Amino acid sequence: MKKLDVLYRRAFPMAVYGIFYLLWFGILEEREKVGYLWIHMNLDDYIPFCEVFVVPYLLWFLYVPAVLLYLLVKDGDGYWKNAVFLTTGMTVFLLISTFIPNMHHLRLHTFPRDNVFTRIIGMLWRVDTPTNLFPSIHVFNSLAAHFAVLNNEKLGANKWVRRGSLTLCVSIILSTVLIKQHSVFDVLTAFLLSATMYVLVYHFDIVAAWQYRYRYLSEKRARKRAKLG
Repeated sequence: MKKLDVLYRRAFPMAVYGIFYLLWFGILEEREKVGYLWIHMNLDDYIPFCEVFVVPYLLWFLYVPAVLLYLLVKDGDGYWKNAVFLTTGMTVFLLISTFIPNMHHLRLHTFPRDNVFTRIIGMLWRVDTPTNLFPSIHVFNSLAAHFAVLNNEKLGANKWVRRGSLTLCVSIILSTVLIKQHSVFDVLTAFLLSATMYVLVYHFDIVAAWQYRYRYLSEKRARKRAKLG
């Protein structure tokens, strides 16, 4: 029961944030009469459309939660680092999308082929507008998941897990431009934000600093209450 309580206290903040994120993102997606910034780089015009990459694009929805869930159960410190990494970047994305509405015009008017992959992409495009693009959360969260794998003692020590994670991470990043979901600009800004968060979370270890500060303040309040009592 004690372990379940620990898991609950770890998972609850992320569950609340997930609801908060989806609600905010949903509002952004439904906005009307907004002046959008057009996102485009010349390199975008040279990237071919490759519908098979919708597979790794969709695997993102399993990859990121799977890493977070593993850390939740097996590595408390790694979990909080990954959680802070994810939520900080996703919040930055929401703020940018709110105050700098953006979109692209990269999607095809007609598909060059008719197959199961293009049909899936067609369904994806119908439910996901070409707005709110940078930094790409697909790219950012994939990098966050891979960094979490590398910095976990058990996962990072297994070469097959490392290679599998890297392969999936790279495939997801490529998928964002190969199925015309994102511009190269979105990918580059995601890398920039990820690099910043990596330094803060894994080099300076801001999570441990916050936890130490929290414990210090809690102990200080406890001593104060003891004196008053």
